[in-house]
Amino acid sequence: MPGKNTNPISGVNTLKNIHSHRNGNTHLQLMTHDTPTPDFLPTLSVITIVYNNVQDIERTIQSVVQQIYPHIEYIIIDGASTDGTLQVLESYRKHIHQLISEPDEGIYDAMNKGLRLAKGDYVLFMNSGDEIYASDTVSKVFSSIPFADIYYGETEMIDQKGKSLGKRRHHAPRSFTWKSFKYGMSISHQAIYIKKSITTPFDRAYELSADIDWILAAAKKARLIVNTHQFVAKYLVGGMSKKRHRQSLQERFQIFSKYYGFIPNVFNHVIIAINLVWYYLWHGRTND
Repeated sequence: MPGKNTNPISGVNTLKNIHSHRNGNTHLQLMTHDTPTPDFLPTLSVITIVYNNVQDIERTIQSVVQQIYPHIEYIIIDGASTDGTLQVLESYRKHIHQLISEPDEGIYDAMNKGLRLAKGDYVLFMNSGDEIYASDTVSKVFSSIPFADIYYGETEMIDQKGKSLGKRRHHAPRSFTWKSFKYGMSISHQAIYIKKSITTPFDRAYELSADIDWILAAAKKARLIVNTHQFVAKYLVGGMSKKRHRQSLQERFQIFSKYYGFIPNVFNHVIIAINLVWYYLWHGRTND
């Protein structure tokens, strides 16, 4: 269902103050409203990728289909699962706008398939095991400031049983630009809504960390970025980047060097390491 997307001057009464202009980006301090402005009802394409994850997929689907916001396109890309996942997907078929089940060449091949299919104004990746935070989350996101290029918020970490592990160690920055990741990925891809028109395909040269590159590339193009100042996602710990942690870290270092320069990135990683050790000693876990 297409959403309205008219004059961007409308709805500016939601603006409290503009608190920074940096690197071509505008960041807005906002007052939250309960419902979107009448002239700003964009369509959100929510994309879920899954492969043999029957134990978690239903929780993800329910978090999407229970949204009170009406303009959502739901796309699921399944990698030809054989563990009962497809049966769960079929039981929700009336809520899924596009469902593909076929072998893929990895996480970002599947995510690129979903991105190509997306027809919405904004895209959000909510992969199997992760959840949109609450049933009114999408409505609150689009009720903040209209016509932004990027919306983002905080992420809550959860375990396999859905138990909260608290906020991510990397808190969402008060103001986000493409330079905000220099001390780590401070916004997870589950917690960022990006205008489809400024996205590019995921770079499959990175097998585990292409989402970082994807977010930074979009952030460099964005002119208006809005911090929603709320929890917007639940992230299931222990994904592929944890199982192949060394490779994931190597890819992240390559990506950060690409955007921030090799030498500055080395110094930044010293700070990242110190922060990690301190957090672990204090909390007994890393909450990445």
